[in-house]
Amino acid sequence: MFLTGIGFMSDRFPVHDVFPFNIKAFQTTGHIELTSRICFFSGENGVGKSALLDSIARKCGYLPWGGSKTHRAHSNPYESQLAKFVRLDFAVKPKYGFHFRAEAFFNFASSLDDIIVDDPDRIGYFGGQSLNAQSHGESFLSFFKSYSCGIDGLYLIDEPESALSPRSQVEFVRVLLSNVSSSNKQYLIATLSPIILACPGAQIFSFDGSEIKAIPFLDTQVFKLYKNFMDDPEGFFSLQGKC
Repeated sequence: MFLTGIGFMSDRFPVHDVFPFNIKAFQTTGHIELTSRICFFSGENGVGKSALLDSIARKCGYLPWGGSKTHRAHSNPYESQLAKFVRLDFAVKPKYGFHFRAEAFFNFASSLDDIIVDDPDRIGYFGGQSLNAQSHGESFLSFFKSYSCGIDGLYLIDEPESALSPRSQVEFVRVLLSNVSSSNKQYLIATLSPIILACPGAQIFSFDGSEIKAIPFLDTQVFKLYKNFMDDPEGFFSLQGKC
């Protein structure tokens, strides 16, 4: 374990009505304790999962590979400021870390192509061919199995399921389990996938309530929604549906 806790200094927030400081969970959560080397941030869109992951990355100095996460017609001067008001507790600070964002992956893959021009042997670290030459899902899995993800350290991963089929999501979970059992890696992952959230032994933090708290997989909103759908697919979409 590297990161063991995350604290919120909400009493110092510069504003309380502008994103991300207007997120209720950030205003009311004092501290969360991390007890597993695989931790998930779970919750609906807009509840702060990616914002917190981004603030941790900024606090650690990890490159975002693609600039600001959101793009608005009118700039928000507070958008990237949460890191100043988040406290990170480390048992040991990692020497290496990586911030993976699905929507910025193309930028990383293209940068790697430029590196391979000067160092062709580097392609062996990523499945033997350019990430951009593989399908979207194949390139994601190649990356997660690659040299970059083979080094001990702290990995911050935002929505890995965006390019992964259900079968590939299962493979991704197997990669996580293999990595934490055979090396010193820690993962913080924001995800909406019930398959990924079901990872054995993982800790799940729900952002859906008034504060961030650890909950069992079966209590997550995404599991309940998928279960309701599977129990009655046709009725689920009726006016009296269970979504």
